[in-house]
Amino acid sequence: MGMTARVLAVDAGNSKTDVAVVADDGTVLATARGGGFRPPVVGVEAAVDALAAAVDTAFTAAGVTSVDQVSACLANADFPVEEEQLAAALHARAWGPAVQVRNDTFAILRAGITEPRGVAVVCGAGINCVGMRPDGRTARFPAIGRISGDWGGGWGLAEEALWFAARAEDGRGAPTALARTLPAHFGYDSMLALIEALHLEKVAYARRHELTPVLFATAADGDPVARAVVDRLADEVVTMATVALRRLDLLEEETPVLLGGGVLAAQHAQLNDGVRDLLAARAPKAVPRVVTASPVLGAALLGLDLMDAPQEVHERVRAHFEA
Repeated sequence: MGMTARVLAVDAGNSKTDVAVVADDGTVLATARGGGFRPPVVGVEAAVDALAAAVDTAFTAAGVTSVDQVSACLANADFPVEEEQLAAALHARAWGPAVQVRNDTFAILRAGITEPRGVAVVCGAGINCVGMRPDGRTARFPAIGRISGDWGGGWGLAEEALWFAARAEDGRGAPTALARTLPAHFGYDSMLALIEALHLEKVAYARRHELTPVLFATAADGDPVARAVVDRLADEVVTMATVALRRLDLLEEETPVLLGGGVLAAQHAQLNDGVRDLLAARAPKAVPRVVTASPVLGAALLGLDLMDAPQEVHERVRAHFEA
């Protein structure tokens, strides 16, 4: 009799999906990677079909047909109604009798902590923050963009940089080197030329996010306007973290605050130092650190939490992904 498969861990983001099958002793039996998970674009069924391809690959490699617990951390699971809809779609696949769906930000959080207690702020294309305590309480935000009060994901930063640069060039705003560095990135010599190119889609809409690193480089060169945008982002990150800590009554306890996503993981000195300084002032017990662990590890640990797996099982899974 082989080992029984305990957990199917799924971390499905907008650009890629990772799955792992974990045995009851914490051995990772198989992993697989699939494409992006985008129910709002393709519909729930088609999105789950794409997920199923990766799961089938992993099940075949692991030599199993089902698990005890499905732990899925999914992009675009922003509201409880979406979590329920996605959980129902996963139940229908009969991968395992118990299914838990969470927002993918929880996978990043759980990957970076040794027990289920902490807060994570993730800044990639968008910005999001979640927190959890061992008693099951969580803190979260809808995090669907400007209408839910968000500011500062990569897309938002690019748009903000363009706004300041446009106004600098035509005289409505303070001068900034962004008026030169942003158009230069795409080979243009003025903001007017870049604005026209974006408007007429000579520069593809999807390429706007390339301007976020240009914003950080311009700030690093000392431009006051660019630096102010980076400072605002640091403030926003700490505001979200502090609110989550307060909601979970963790402000008075030493608590990890994990920083993840492309913008925070890039370790821009001004941003990350700013976050640390502001946290020290507003949440002195918080322990900030950049999380680099694979989010699918977090999904696996969340599944093991539900099954009260012993600590050595958690440690074996973590060792596999951190090797």
